[in-house]
Amino acid sequence: MTQGSNPTTRYNASMDTEAVLNRAGNLPAEPGIYQFLGDDERVLYVGKAVDLRDRVRSYADHRGGEAASSRANGEAVSGPRGERIGRMIAEAAEIDFAVTDTETQALLLEANLIKRHRPRYNVRLKDDKSYPLVALTDHEYPRIGITRDPEEGATVFGPFTDKGRIETVVKAVRETYGLRGCSDHKFASRDRPCLDHDMGLCSAPCVPETDVDRAAYVADVEAVERFFEGETGTVADPLRREMESAAADQNFERAANLRDRLDAVEALHGEGGDAVSDAREGGEEHVVDVLGVALEGDAATVARLHSEDGKLLDRDRHTLDAPDGERTGSVLAAFIAQFYAERPLPDAILCSDHPDDADLRAWLDREGVALRVPGTGREASLVDLALKNARQRDRRSDEGRALADALGLDSTVERIEGFDVSHSQGRSVVGSNVAFVDGDPEKSDYRRKKLPEANDDYANMRALVRWRADRAVEGRDDRPDPDLLLIDGGEGQLDAARDALAAAGWDVPAVALAKAEERVVAPADGAATPAGVSGRYVSHDWPDDATHLHLLQRVRDEAHRFAVQYHETLRDDVSTVLDDVPGIGPQTRKRLLRRFGSVENVRTASSRELQRVDGVGEKTAATLTERL
Repeated sequence: MTQGSNPTTRYNASMDTEAVLNRAGNLPAEPGIYQFLGDDERVLYVGKAVDLRDRVRSYADHRGGEAASSRANGEAVSGPRGERIGRMIAEAAEIDFAVTDTETQALLLEANLIKRHRPRYNVRLKDDKSYPLVALTDHEYPRIGITRDPEEGATVFGPFTDKGRIETVVKAVRETYGLRGCSDHKFASRDRPCLDHDMGLCSAPCVPETDVDRAAYVADVEAVERFFEGETGTVADPLRREMESAAADQNFERAANLRDRLDAVEALHGEGGDAVSDAREGGEEHVVDVLGVALEGDAATVARLHSEDGKLLDRDRHTLDAPDGERTGSVLAAFIAQFYAERPLPDAILCSDHPDDADLRAWLDREGVALRVPGTGREASLVDLALKNARQRDRRSDEGRALADALGLDSTVERIEGFDVSHSQGRSVVGSNVAFVDGDPEKSDYRRKKLPEANDDYANMRALVRWRADRAVEGRDDRPDPDLLLIDGGEGQLDAARDALAAAGWDVPAVALAKAEERVVAPADGAATPAGVSGRYVSHDWPDDATHLHLLQRVRDEAHRFAVQYHETLRDDVSTVLDDVPGIGPQTRKRLLRRFGSVENVRTASSRELQRVDGVGEKTAATLTERL
């Protein structure tokens, strides 16, 4: 999809049967996505279609939001699900749609929008990733970048599932045309070219000394747009010429790098224009995923068994928000589409029920993925095992429920983010932000931040939480909002954190856990109320064997470990007076600091203690003592 040239179109009306039919008549008979919006422009439902006109027209009978695909499956559309979709249509005031180039892109874009807007009438996989897009910003000198949340007015291409490939392609594009990749803030504040210019990735239009002509820059941007719209040669041809030149000069390493980029560029449009590629070869099923689903109220659990070459290698469980009345087939369809974002597709998927989505099944077929609902034999036994896993109560989920009850939160705590700060008397100040999902660390969501140097624990915590909150509110953080923030510290650190939350307008509950007494500090007016930073607190003295206390302790300890690890790395890298001591190189300096902890401790160490450090002999120890 190219959002810049195919903008989303909106119709205003109060939705009923006649209104839906009228709007459907004005939609194109092309692949794309559609959105039902409330009168406050809140997204109620996102769907995809091979034929937008036909799909939206199917809503006129109020028998279900995916009536067209359900009829194709020979299924009746009635009961709670039909009533729920009828309520959604009655609540809707507008319809948005966007045309995509291919059916595959419609499917991927639907998953992106569900992830971003979390519509109440869609089945939603929790804590999963959306698909990356390539965006050219609406700026005098447009910036190119990979994003999941493009700026307003940007020209957008994708979505893409192979993030590694698209990163290679964007680098090749920048090397060919010199488009900038920096933020608008950095662009406006630079007074000399940056490292990207030195590396040949940017023409540096930010500074006068490079004398970049704007008309020429815009022409390059238009060439890049043509490339992403399918004109591969605008990037491939210059790459091929440079590769051949490098090979002729016997610069074989450079030629090999260019060859790899050329392969990625040519593969981008080499598979029917689809944004998905797959590396499977031959007809054998080496990788198989087995899916079982269990429904309970407005929640669903999908258990996945992952096997390679006949060996069961992995088991995991995933929770989904499933609006009342959903069938297991629609849950499976939503899970498959959203789960395989940025994940390679297996050779085969075995399911406990038929996925209720003809478009999804057609996509899997095009991608060479076998989709089966086995009835007998070993495959059926695997599906039964997946179903047992899906129906099994999760001990970690029990921890989250117990924690929510103990803190007076409205819903189960599934995602917790922990925060801690580490520094040495105000130097090398760093902050950690770790994430746990269903009681387990989600290391791909860990973040760390170098903070302004200040010997003030409260100010440091305030800065760290404000950084996370601002990114979340402004849509610059692609991680989902947590159910709870855990602050390493006591009332003072919690005060600072809640101050940051209130200032940023991020409505997330926060509590603190100090190491000394292992008591949880929470707002007296309810942990779910971050506003008001100077109120009274309550201290929860839970039993030592309380599972929900153990959950918070795991998060707190991991946040502390991650912060200290980063602090030690920075501390070792900072310039010290040791740099000026003859005979002390970078590695010896690091060993000294790791052994003694600070320059002051090195200064007070005896000659014998210094010589215990690898690389420090008697002469060097004497020099250290003299210089320090």
